[in-house]
Amino acid sequence: PAGLLVAARAPGKAWGRTDARGTRLLGQSCPRPAGQGAGQQPVRSGGLPEGVEYIPTRKKGKNPMKPVGVAWYSLYARTRLGYLFYQRQVKKARERYPHGHSVPQPYCFPGVKILPIPVLSNNYSYLVIDTGSSQAAVIDPSDPLAVQAAIEKEGVMLEAIFCTHKHWDHSGGNEALCQKYSSCRVYGSALDAIPRLTNAPCSRHSPLADREKVTVGCLTFEALATPGHTVGHMVYVLDGGPFGSPPCLFSGDLLFLAGCGEPFEGSPETMLASLDVAVSLGEDTLLWPGHEYALECLTFASLLELDNSALEQKLQWAVQQRQEKRSTCPSTLGEEQTYNPFLRTHRPELQEALGLWQAGGEDPDAFRARVLKEVRRRKDLYQAT
Repeated sequence: PAGLLVAARAPGKAWGRTDARGTRLLGQSCPRPAGQGAGQQPVRSGGLPEGVEYIPTRKKGKNPMKPVGVAWYSLYARTRLGYLFYQRQVKKARERYPHGHSVPQPYCFPGVKILPIPVLSNNYSYLVIDTGSSQAAVIDPSDPLAVQAAIEKEGVMLEAIFCTHKHWDHSGGNEALCQKYSSCRVYGSALDAIPRLTNAPCSRHSPLADREKVTVGCLTFEALATPGHTVGHMVYVLDGGPFGSPPCLFSGDLLFLAGCGEPFEGSPETMLASLDVAVSLGEDTLLWPGHEYALECLTFASLLELDNSALEQKLQWAVQQRQEKRSTCPSTLGEEQTYNPFLRTHRPELQEALGLWQAGGEDPDAFRARVLKEVRRRKDLYQAT
């Protein structure tokens, strides 16, 4: 099927149940194997293909905390009002998108399958399956019914939930899934009030430290602390080496295709440091974001860098994908660095487009944080129009 990647299988060694480095192991030991296309249209100076008009879809593409600001965010993140709002989101999305907002495109490598699950109006959960043992983990289960349907269709056992952060549109399904799958454990940062984590019984209480690893069957995930969007935001990196695949970054609300999350609980300096952590994973790393924001983010980026050919080509491709309701993920971190303005704060062409210059004696990272702050400010103004 379209979007299916297959890598050659090579023989490898078996993994046991213990790890001297302290890696958490779940499930049974198992053998460990080793190691776009449609035609394009001409682009106008504004970045869109000829004959295509971009109309911002505020309700579909925006973070729900955005319209009212800090006061609403505080209510959403810290009170029951946020949970009630989330329940309303789920109900409306199920009615509007009974089969999901996008067509799922599974990615397969020998020994592992990654299934994006389109949930709510623009979120993604991800079911990651060890195909040898049929054990699975899910990242950010927004809608428990959609996740459960995928689990049952694939015929796998859910062993772990990895939450990137506390917001209900990423953690709202934790409770229901833990009730359904008794062996499932919830993982995330203790700094965020993640359901079934912070107040969980000891047997299910699994807060993670920065760079701690968890193994589910043959799948090894590394947690990386990436504060900014929330104080306890984490991303998860699936080690692709055993399967002959690139690393896979499940980025939550840190990084989107051509965009990044709002720093609700962090400074530009904090967000920049977290983005640098992601970039350090390597250019071949596959990016699996928490939202389908590609068209909005790419269109905004095209207004900043009018002569960026990589950006124009990616926008053409994304327009075609979304016209067919197909997912735009994954991209790669190498790609992102050619068109994502939040990862291009070091680029002179972006700095010049923003009218910013490094002051004499100014620390390079302090200047990059200033560039990031300006890109964020313009993105917020763009969303508000």
